[in-house]
Amino acid sequence: MSKRLEKLMSLAGVDFNSLTEEDLKLLFSQCLNNGVHGLCFSPYQEGQNPGDRITEEQIHRRMKIIAPYTKWIRSFSCTDGNELIPGIAKEYGIKTLVGAWLGNDPEINEREVQNLIELVNQGHVDIAAVGNEVMYRHDLTEDELLGFIYRVKEAIPNTPVGYVDAYYEFENRPNITNACDVILANCYPYWEGCHIDYSFLYMKDMFYRAMRVANGKKVIISETGWPSQGTGLDGANPSAENFMKYFINTQKWSAEDDIEVFYFSSFDESWKVGSEGDVGAYWGIWDKDESLKFQTAQVSG
Repeated sequence: MSKRLEKLMSLAGVDFNSLTEEDLKLLFSQCLNNGVHGLCFSPYQEGQNPGDRITEEQIHRRMKIIAPYTKWIRSFSCTDGNELIPGIAKEYGIKTLVGAWLGNDPEINEREVQNLIELVNQGHVDIAAVGNEVMYRHDLTEDELLGFIYRVKEAIPNTPVGYVDAYYEFENRPNITNACDVILANCYPYWEGCHIDYSFLYMKDMFYRAMRVANGKKVIISETGWPSQGTGLDGANPSAENFMKYFINTQKWSAEDDIEVFYFSSFDESWKVGSEGDVGAYWGIWDKDESLKFQTAQVSG
């Protein structure tokens, strides 16, 4: 890396205006090759949707790709083959934030929670997440969610338990915040229409807002990211350039200030267009065919 780029990386923020496209790709590659704290693990290959059975082979294939770059992975479900992810991650020496996906189907919720507890007892879970954006989707009442959280906490007293939702839900729902051992906050400047130039400061503000209500508990950014293509939202525009800028700033901050971040996401997943529009398919560091998106002549994945 040139002395100019080293100087830029040593500053509090990166002056992207002075970087060429090749410089940007080089910084992106260096940040990735230096390793990230955590990645959200995308298991669904092309043609699959949530509810389809995930195979052990496809988990191994994708875990092998990301293993050199991350210390942790986050999984989102404990059914339909997703329950295999934590054990396989441990085979690669990766720590796990394991989620039970709670929705409006009581039978599925029960299986998710039971499997999460079983995975903890098998030694495959470092942090347990009971529910993901359940309050945001209004799939359960707050009391119903709290019932699941306290049930899991009682069953696995030696493993930290949290709940994943947008940062502001922890401000608005103190009973949930109090129930959690760790605060798992999703921070998405993109989904609030923030321009890329202000996205880094906005993400930090989201994090510190969760910190202010955490009562001394650890706050982890359980999801953040930026799409590499698709239709924009207000001031937020998807592009390869903006994807790399957001990733670089996030990883630089994570490393320098010891902020635990799970980046969303590892691989592109086409099924997400159904709920998020065309941008939903383009949040991955690797594309749907498992190729690293951004490479330079000097640095390869």
